[in-house]
Amino acid sequence: MDYIDGFVIAVPNANKQQYIALARKVAAIFKEYGALQLVECWGDDVPEGKLTSFPMAVKCQEDETVVFSWISWPSKAVRDAGMEKARQDPRMGNPDEPMPFDGKRMIFGGFQMIVNE
Repeated sequence: MDYIDGFVIAVPNANKQQYIALARKVAAIFKEYGALQLVECWGDDVPEGKLTSFPMAVKCQEDETVVFSWISWPSKAVRDAGMEKARQDPRMGNPDEPMPFDGKRMIFGGFQMIVNE
């Protein structure tokens, strides 16, 4: 079964186009290294919770929108190798360059797909 890397971040609304450009750039790189698909979703109906929520989890500010993303891979082994190659790829950019979001508030993880209907 496929392996999924999932991400939730808060992106400043003013940086939406910059974020989309970055997502398209890294999607091509990840696909080159074995990813099947990269999906980026700009929050449209993401309510603030009382106990938990996406906005609370990423400390979303008033001028930001929650972005929900995932990368699908054919397997964890392909993902591990592909991620390592992507980290080494100079096209991924300089880690000291400013990103269009605050990476310290990113939630991410790898998931084994158990149902795909």
